[in-house]
Amino acid sequence: MPGLALTGCALLLVAGTAQAPAAAPSPCPTPAAGRPTVVLVHGAWADTSSWNGEIKALQRAGYDVRAVGNPLRGLTEDARTVRDFLNGLTGPVVLVGHSYGGSVITNAAAGDRDVKALVYVDAAVPDVGETTAQLSGAGSALGGDPATLYDRVPYSGASGGAADLYLKRQVFVRSFASDLPRGKALRLWAAQRAASTAAFQTPSKAAAWKTIPSWSFIATGDQIIVPASQQAMAERAGSRVTRFAGGSHLALVSQPAAVTRVIQEAICSVR
Repeated sequence: MPGLALTGCALLLVAGTAQAPAAAPSPCPTPAAGRPTVVLVHGAWADTSSWNGEIKALQRAGYDVRAVGNPLRGLTEDARTVRDFLNGLTGPVVLVGHSYGGSVITNAAAGDRDVKALVYVDAAVPDVGETTAQLSGAGSALGGDPATLYDRVPYSGASGGAADLYLKRQVFVRSFASDLPRGKALRLWAAQRAASTAAFQTPSKAAAWKTIPSWSFIATGDQIIVPASQQAMAERAGSRVTRFAGGSHLALVSQPAAVTRVIQEAICSVR
């Protein structure tokens, strides 16, 4: 992916600390009736619990926050699931996506006037026609032989040769969750949700970041979607960028305070 000049993007470098707790942010000076609902969308090999730190902090600050179960079946279907959830809400929304969840929110938010801000957390930010698989970047830990990366499992009703993928243990622990204590990384590996190959191979049908303001949190220790690729996507989208020194692809789990601060920046932009 070609790099673009960093124009109109706020760039902030935040130092990493070991599993900093997510202290409650101070509420924005906005009437309660005008506060947005924060909707969180997880990525592949994860579930809604990956947002627990952010949920706790945002709820303590008085924000309405919801984490949506991402089906991980295919980009079009997954985006429709999130869009249906958004249609059941009233008022402004800040929509947040991690990893593959970034592709999902990019499609789910298209044309939705209630979505006022997009937040990408170590995420894919596709343009129309791009697949998530194309966006991991040179040097990604997912760039090797698939047989050494995944356990592939057929599933009922799959079309076009699609199959479920589970990350192999050593890949999950060493590359996906590299800044987490080994015991916790192993528990998360054991509990991971499979993602269909269709999730990564379906071209994006929309690019909501072209009309909705966006923020990008980039952990410099991410080995799954490499920081250079994230930076290029953020620049293309005109995102306000926070580069976190260290972390991993699971910085939303290991560094919830830093991620929450970026989410709150987006919240405070809503008027």
